[in-house]
Amino acid sequence: EVQLVESGGGLVQPGGSLRLSCAASGFTFAIYTMKWVRQAPGKGLEWVSSISVGAVTSYSDSVKGRFTISRDNAKNMLYLQLNSLTTEDTAMYYCTKGAGYGTNEVRGQGTQVTVSS
Repeated sequence: EVQLVESGGGLVQPGGSLRLSCAASGFTFAIYTMKWVRQAPGKGLEWVSSISVGAVTSYSDSVKGRFTISRDNAKNMLYLQLNSLTTEDTAMYYCTKGAGYGTNEVRGQGTQVTVSS
């Protein structure tokens, strides 16, 4: 069974930083593109960032230059470094396994990030 467990969220002041982690299990982590998506209160899901099997990264325009995605295939871990946070970044952040090899996309339970003074 695919499991994705996020951690690292919390309350931070504007301009602050957080590092989100995602522990993956139940599948061959190294062969899947992994993503972070988020959902702000009252809004739909928003793609934040992706990292391919070959560690090629991509970011939404809203986070480019402030967030950094990374992965550790030896530890089955996905990370998202969040810097220069603004109130607009307040959301539930979800670790997501990409679809492929006949499997569907899977999201974790999420970790809440709240940016407030």
